Parts: sequence; C-alpha cells; structure tokens
Amino acid sequence: MSLRPPQSLRQFNSSGGFNVLEYELMSERASSLGRQGLRVELALAELRAWDAARHSEANREKLVDEASDAVWAFFIQREICGLRNGRDVIQRYAIPNEVLAKVGVVRR
Repeated sequence: MSLRPPQSLRQFNSSGGFNVLEYELMSERASSLGRQGLRVELALAELRAWDAARHSEANREKLVDEASDAVWAFFIQREICGLRNGRDVIQRYAIPNEVLAKVGVVRR
C-alpha cells in the first residue's frame, strides 16, 4: 500500500522533485540515525572508561551488553535508511569484537 499526501502539501511537481512529506520523512530518518550514532558513541566510551581496579567484572558485562544493544539498534536504523553495509561503522566507531559477538543477543 502506498501513501499519497494531500494535494495541499505538495510543493513541487512529483516528477521533478521531493514533496514536503518525503522531505520530512528523510529528515526524521537522518535525525534518528544521528541520535542512535551518539548513543553508540556514549556506550562505547563508557565501556572504554571501565577500569578493573575501580569496577567489578559484572559492571563490565553490563557495559558490554549496553554497547551491543546500542550497536544493534544502530544497525537496524541504518538498514531502515537503506544503508546495508556495517563494515564502515565497525571501523569508524572501533567497535570491539566482544561487543559485536553480542549484537542481536536477547538476554533474559
């Protein structure tokens, strides 16, 4: 099923450019992708800040789980935006293998 916006919202000729609704949808996708990228950065920074002398191993496992959940959500958001290849994200954010191993794992 396709969605056709009301004629009052159409600014441009549909064959020559984007209409208002398409622009708003693209803008929201980009914004949510950026927010999710910031969540990944924060989760990975917290994991990197972990120190064995000051924190427990259980705390580290919690941080790894939180980082893997954030990365998983980011991968899903990228796929929604049409970005299928995650190798560049893994490299850009320097996502550790222990986080990648838990991406998509459902914990109880």
